[in-house]
Amino acid sequence: MADSKERLFSDFAPVSTQEWLDKINVDLKGADFEKKLVWKTNEGFKVKPFYRKEDLENLKTTDALPGEYPYLRGTKKSDNTWYIRQDIVVSNVNEANAKALDLLMKGVDSLGFRINAKELSPEFIKNLLAGIHAEAVELNFYTCQGHTQELAKLLVAYYKEQGYNLANLVGYIHFDPMEKTLAKGKDVKALLPQAKEIVEVLSELPGYRCIGVSALTLNNAGSYIAQELGYALAWGNEYLQLLTAAGLPVDVAAKKIKFNFGISSNYFMEIAKFRAARMLWANIVKAYAPQCDCACKMVAHAETSNFNLTLFDAHVNLLRTQTEAMSAALAGVHSITVLPYNKVYAEGDEFAERIARNQQLLLKEECHFNKVVDPAAGSYYIENLTASIAQEAWKLFLQVEDEGGFLAAAEAGKIQAAINESGKARHIAVAKRKEILLGTNQYPNFTELADGKTPLAAHACCKSGHAATQCAHPYATLDNTRAAADFEALRLATEASGKRPKAFMLTIGNLAMRQARAQFSCNFLACAGYEVIDNLGFPTVDEGIEAAMKAGADIVVLCSSDDEYAEYAVPAYQALDGRAMFIVAGAPACMDELKAAGIENFIHVRCDVLETLKEYNAKLLK
Repeated sequence: MADSKERLFSDFAPVSTQEWLDKINVDLKGADFEKKLVWKTNEGFKVKPFYRKEDLENLKTTDALPGEYPYLRGTKKSDNTWYIRQDIVVSNVNEANAKALDLLMKGVDSLGFRINAKELSPEFIKNLLAGIHAEAVELNFYTCQGHTQELAKLLVAYYKEQGYNLANLVGYIHFDPMEKTLAKGKDVKALLPQAKEIVEVLSELPGYRCIGVSALTLNNAGSYIAQELGYALAWGNEYLQLLTAAGLPVDVAAKKIKFNFGISSNYFMEIAKFRAARMLWANIVKAYAPQCDCACKMVAHAETSNFNLTLFDAHVNLLRTQTEAMSAALAGVHSITVLPYNKVYAEGDEFAERIARNQQLLLKEECHFNKVVDPAAGSYYIENLTASIAQEAWKLFLQVEDEGGFLAAAEAGKIQAAINESGKARHIAVAKRKEILLGTNQYPNFTELADGKTPLAAHACCKSGHAATQCAHPYATLDNTRAAADFEALRLATEASGKRPKAFMLTIGNLAMRQARAQFSCNFLACAGYEVIDNLGFPTVDEGIEAAMKAGADIVVLCSSDDEYAEYAVPAYQALDGRAMFIVAGAPACMDELKAAGIENFIHVRCDVLETLKEYNAKLLK
């Protein structure tokens, strides 16, 4: 068999990189290779259209094996298993316990409990965890930051009372006051000394982590991938410095830190992000001279992004969250939460939660993603992405350190400003369709109505009963507006007006161009919730205008070729005579002449879709 393979490959002469480039340049027919095919990422580095073995020559990402420092290829050697997690908001302890027991029978092996601090007591913990075998499941707990130490003490006491082998328990108690500086603008310096105390309370639970790095907060505000990673590293290093300065050995401190990342829909970049994250964090911890390299292992939880979830065409969210979960699983994270597809407008939907669980079970039980460690290893593309993301994230980490560290940068508002600027840029990209949200700014469901669905309000800032309006805000905050929010507001306004404008496609002339432009225009205008009426074509503009008026059109869109607009546009506009809004689909060379004739509205690929539709709504929904 080996001989036959050798003979097979000997039949094919090797092709050099230059030969590939020569062939590509021929196919480009004079177009600029750099502008046409090289992708400039939001992170600031360039991605080539193809990679070859030679692109791995100077990379160090393939030097170590899985389970070996610097853990780029994963923290495990034998498999790639991860915890399937689902969180429960505990409003009634008995109901929460019943739900937890039910989830454990349906494939979940990691539970997250979000607890109201005023409910904390030994009896509460006993009731919450009744029937749950803590050695067989990962348990995660969240409460008001000022009560985290109390929660830790209650859990340790409970586990001892139950007779558990404390060394076998795996879990997390969330203490991350610096998240509140970013998300709520709160001054948290008074809480920071509790970090050491909480670590000491949990010293008997080696498998429990308690110091959080909530990079998910950055992701949900629209951060770029390298930003999320770079700031997360500075965030974790701030806690590491705090704990070691308080007298804790680095081996103890590092093993109590847990990273909570978001996952965007940029599939390959996210795989690369998690690989780079483990390597960079290992290097940071190594600089503190731990006794064992095992202290350098990053434990990372991953949660699908809230930033790109949508209210309309919500089932498309399943596609987004599935690819996000895939990238995190392939990258070798510790645990994953997949958000329900309808999280934007519904809570506690049993069906949606079941589907979210099954999305991960599918990856494990049918796709066997848990069997192969670091399948991306050696991929020319992903290895180069990993190195590039690591480089950009490291630059940002060093910048934050030079500016005094993470907390100082957050209190100065620098981190919030940078993330909000990225979020704003992404919103603009969505408005102009440079970033696609399927079902929202491209290919919307033409017939869908909100039917009473509205985005859920944000939660209170903590679980101790204080409303968000009662919290002090001395510092800048992150803007967590979802990418689809502006389009959704537009579409909801259309529906609430009680008048759903009709957009009629007056298709005429060149068959291919009129069909293409009609499809473009239908997609464009349906993004605002307008009713769109497509047509096969009309022999004259007069017949098209007459049909539009019979259909009760509020908008008439002329769809033809650029050359034919000089012939059809002005007559169609004059025949319409102001009885409906007139739009030309495209940006023809004769646009100035058409504008001089009184035609004002043109839609084309360079339009700001959102702003254009806002203008139309202002005119049509009076």
